[in-house]
Amino acid sequence: MTNRQQENGAGGRRVTVREGASHALLDDVAKQIIEQLQEDGRRPYATIGKAVGLSEAAVRQRVQRLLDAGVMQIVAVTDPLQLGFPRQAMIGLRTDGDLETVADRLAEFEEVDYVVITAGSFDLLTEVVCRNDAHLLEILQRLRAVDGVLATEAFVYLKLRKQTYTWGTA
Repeated sequence: MTNRQQENGAGGRRVTVREGASHALLDDVAKQIIEQLQEDGRRPYATIGKAVGLSEAAVRQRVQRLLDAGVMQIVAVTDPLQLGFPRQAMIGLRTDGDLETVADRLAEFEEVDYVVITAGSFDLLTEVVCRNDAHLLEILQRLRAVDGVLATEAFVYLKLRKQTYTWGTA
């Protein structure tokens, strides 16, 4: 097994994860703990312990192992509309050169909350949150100026119908 560095969260905390090691952490009890936290990330460990049949201390240890392994993060999920960012868009990018270098550069943009390397007609997809259309245009211009970006195509969100974080434990 190899090791890799993984950056977690806005604080930039880095953890070393053994490739394949996280799968060993995902027994049925770990999945139940994750489900409990997906329902309410602030649920007390004692309450989770009662639901899954463990002590508070055992839940605390298991949660810490899952966090350290990069299996999950506990974060506050915000509504961009409520924070003054009414415009969101997915931007497809065609690139030339090293995809990972371009992806890393795009990930540095404050407005970018999602970057993925893809197969298909786009090399990369990024999701952005913007104050307005003028801000979106400014972001598009900055993205196009990144070395290796050949073209962009923006898909403006008109209405969000579903967003969930409850997958992965069934």
